[in-house]
Amino acid sequence: MATVTQENPLVEGLERLPVHPTTLVIFGGTGDLAHRKLLPAIYNLAHEGQLPERFNLIAMARSEMPHEEYQKTMRDSIRRYSRTEPNLEVLDALLENVRYISGSFDDSEAYDQLQQCAQWFDDRAGIVFNRIFYLSTAPQFFPVIVEQLGQKKMDRIKGAEVRIVIEKPFGTDLASAKKLNRSVLREFRESQVFRIDHYLGKETVQNLLAFRFANTFFEPIWNRNYIDYVQITAAEDLGIGGRAGYYDQSGALRDLIQNHMSQLLALLCMEVPASIGANPLRDEKVKVLRAIEPPTLEQVRAMAVHAQYGPGTVGGERVTGYLEEDGVPAHSRTETYAALRLHVQNWRWAGVPFYLRTGKRLARKVTEIAITLKPVPHLAFRETGSLGVQPNQLILTVQPDEGVSLSLGAKIPGNLMRIRPVNMEFHYGTAFLSQSPEAYERLILDAMRGDASLFTRNDEVEAQWSIYDPVLEAWHNAADALPQYPAGTDGPEEANALLEPGHHWRQL
Repeated sequence: MATVTQENPLVEGLERLPVHPTTLVIFGGTGDLAHRKLLPAIYNLAHEGQLPERFNLIAMARSEMPHEEYQKTMRDSIRRYSRTEPNLEVLDALLENVRYISGSFDDSEAYDQLQQCAQWFDDRAGIVFNRIFYLSTAPQFFPVIVEQLGQKKMDRIKGAEVRIVIEKPFGTDLASAKKLNRSVLREFRESQVFRIDHYLGKETVQNLLAFRFANTFFEPIWNRNYIDYVQITAAEDLGIGGRAGYYDQSGALRDLIQNHMSQLLALLCMEVPASIGANPLRDEKVKVLRAIEPPTLEQVRAMAVHAQYGPGTVGGERVTGYLEEDGVPAHSRTETYAALRLHVQNWRWAGVPFYLRTGKRLARKVTEIAITLKPVPHLAFRETGSLGVQPNQLILTVQPDEGVSLSLGAKIPGNLMRIRPVNMEFHYGTAFLSQSPEAYERLILDAMRGDASLFTRNDEVEAQWSIYDPVLEAWHNAADALPQYPAGTDGPEEANALLEPGHHWRQL
């Protein structure tokens, strides 16, 4: 009797698409990002069987060390930061094809060694590996590395695909972003360039598209007729740690709003693309960003607030203020908190305010999108003890507890018609009984496949900077004192002035 094999519905969508043999080069292979995120992500891809069957890794940095020492360092990083317990057999097999090159990023001879090492992998395997150059370095080295790769003719390889992955920040303002784009596009075609924003690799961010476009009941209300206002929050309870050198030159707006939060806004507001492919998806996001009119310098005060955290209490412990942090200049005006009110001036969203806020040393760590619907037109439920009919809210939590909740008005049990809000909740961990992959795992794999859907295009980057350039300029030229907020709170009181009548910030 023939055996009937039934498909397992739990593995639907988990198919492993083939990936061409690849040599991945990490510039800045000894840096913090490489050790904490990139190397563990590569291991987890190997552990899940998602790396190509033939895969090589070349790390390049200034430190002098032999291949074996770098392999040991990589092993230690994976043991410490991997989301899964390392399997020694998988790890040993991965490390066999890891090489290290020492040299500064403007050293022509180091690129000769790089070229020879990559060619050695090709010759040994008898095939031409695809190349991915991952720029995990300080931003000032991006144009240097790109130019060196171009001079050595490594931007094109016969019989193979060549791609370059560039970490954020992509510029510090519109002018520098345009300049960097010109530098990169002199050597590489736009189709080869993958500007990474790791937020786009998070499952909840991608699921925003699924919730919008795979569920009929969301689309009819996803517009100005039913949505009252939207809040996007990226709050952190930690301070700047030992990153004063970077953070004081960046600030909250450059660090999170210009890139991550703007991408969340674009995904939330975009029209349905013709297909979930790289260019159709990014075409629709650019339309949203271009529909946000940049403010004039005079308008900035009414639509944007910046502040710094002062001393306070976080998790029951007293903490110092920003100006007392090691390495921060005594008179720094760098914002650790930024909040803005934006409007998307198109047919779907005209009149709906979008509130964006981010900050260090706030009450708790959370990244979420809160969509508040307009209240019902008739409030009939006013019994004593009733909280009344509250506007429905759809909350998409990106971190730390990935999921979605919807608040509904429900009757309190008893004889009286009393109403209070209740939540319907969906959590990734319990719904799928699995741990979500790290964002970098998805993005590295997509880069190897050549799928740029979750990477930003040059016109996206410039459209984002166009919105925030006037805000940064106005803050830079402001003469008044920078507002302060106590560490461990929800932020400065001044942020309330951004809210339109009847709106309020969600409590952290």
